[in-house]
Amino acid sequence: MKNEEVLEKVNKGVYLPLMEEFYTIQGEGFHKGTAAYFIRVGGCDVGCHWCDVKESWNAETHPPTAIEQIVDNAAKYSDTIVITGGEPLMWDMNPITKALKEKGLKTHIETSGAYTLSGDWDWICLSPKKNKLPEGRIYEEAHELKVIVYNKHDLIFAEEQAAKTNTNCILYLQPEWSVRDKVVPMIVDYVMNNPKWKVSLQTHKYLNIP
Repeated sequence: MKNEEVLEKVNKGVYLPLMEEFYTIQGEGFHKGTAAYFIRVGGCDVGCHWCDVKESWNAETHPPTAIEQIVDNAAKYSDTIVITGGEPLMWDMNPITKALKEKGLKTHIETSGAYTLSGDWDWICLSPKKNKLPEGRIYEEAHELKVIVYNKHDLIFAEEQAAKTNTNCILYLQPEWSVRDKVVPMIVDYVMNNPKWKVSLQTHKYLNIP
């Protein structure tokens, strides 16, 4: 297949730059502790300095893969499928979510919301970033808001973002892993004083699983 044909298929969302796929336990947010199949899509220009998967940023380093192959693999392992990145909304998510739904699978996404929402989702985890803010209707659609806390100023950002979400959105503050010992006491104190928030931890890292 010629490069132009591949690029056209990627742009249509029928191929995706696949970084990795794996079956594990969801470690964060509302569904923590739940077995799920993760599909990590390459490509991200949000550029968080503390990102733990910087190798996902350059989409060109990850092979364009037919969504039929991705979906078939996912269906072997779990009925809960999490699409993450990178930033998955850089690509059209409609074809892959349609294919997953046709197999009766639940579709979850983890996104910064920096690109227009596409796809049919059972669960949207919105994790906004200061340097490329969410756009469009995702605030209205998000099931959970997860703000990563690196310093005290992130609590102000968290409140600004929470004010834009729908009334049913569950609010989480999650310590950035490399500074967790420093920020966890601050987060705990903040949540106890502002109980609309909940604490999210990266439990998969404590369990030493993907």
